[in-house]
Amino acid sequence: MRGGRVWLFGDDIDTDALAPGAYIKQPIEVLARHCLETVDPDFAAHVAAGDVLIAGRNFGMGSSREQAAEALKVLGIAAVLAESFAGIFYRNALNLGLPALVLPKDQRAGIGAHDRVTLDPATGRVKLAQGTERQAEPVPAGLLPMLAAGGLVPHLENRLKGASA
Repeated sequence: MRGGRVWLFGDDIDTDALAPGAYIKQPIEVLARHCLETVDPDFAAHVAAGDVLIAGRNFGMGSSREQAAEALKVLGIAAVLAESFAGIFYRNALNLGLPALVLPKDQRAGIGAHDRVTLDPATGRVKLAQGTERQAEPVPAGLLPMLAAGGLVPHLENRLKGASA
């Protein structure tokens, strides 16, 4: 189970908002301090480890920059839930060990900014602090071991270690 405070965003959050081009050559910790500053100037300074980002349609649209998902992970985001994702962002997030779950629009109803939630990527169950639940699409079962390992590279390293033992 993962969870924390909710950060709400709308539709069409692009990778340039997540990983601004002006900082793309900086260390990821510097770039992360500017994550989403064009949408919410306070986000990077106030997000905490375990927080959950919930957005609308087409989250992560734009370029294929992996730093967009990496910046969220560096800031401590436990998971991203959105009505839909740009395909490359979705896979980049999972490859980096950041759960990305589709949360239909009707399931976002009643979730407010800074509400507290917990979620289970394997079942897609989202529990709100006030006791209600929502249902996201679970992370595909075949990707759960990769998430548990912390992403694609650690997952492959673990598999290679197991194969050579």
